[in-house]
Amino acid sequence: MPFEYKRIVVAMDGSEASEHAFQKAIDIAKRNDANLYLSHVVDTRAFATVEAYDRTLADRADEYASELLQKCEQQARDAGLTSVQIDIEYGSPKIKIAKEIAPKYDADLIICGATGLNAVERFFIGSVSEHITRYASCDVLVVRPETDQ
Repeated sequence: MPFEYKRIVVAMDGSEASEHAFQKAIDIAKRNDANLYLSHVVDTRAFATVEAYDRTLADRADEYASELLQKCEQQARDAGLTSVQIDIEYGSPKIKIAKEIAPKYDADLIICGATGLNAVERFFIGSVSEHITRYASCDVLVVRPETDQ
């Protein structure tokens, strides 16, 4: 009997790459009758650079994450998935996804885009997807945007 993924975490940041990852996640979840966990990590480090911490920035980030994941949850349900859950966390995406979110759901697969929204961080300290593949305790599928193929 072939191996089946049953608990899939999808790292969502709103980028084109994460949208492609999400579409592949729907296909894989349907084929495996898996639970799908849509996760967005609000990068709170971005707020530390603001001279006078502005609560509206955090509120907007929260609202963005909520709208993004609710839209994706509906798409997944429309595609026929019945077990879809939203997870919004706070902190560093590269640490939270591999070391906290995936273990919380006992994930057997993490799906993420090859490139995300934060080009500056990627240049200096490596991408979120690179960090996830290095530190995750389960399989990781890194999806490249169609323009990179």
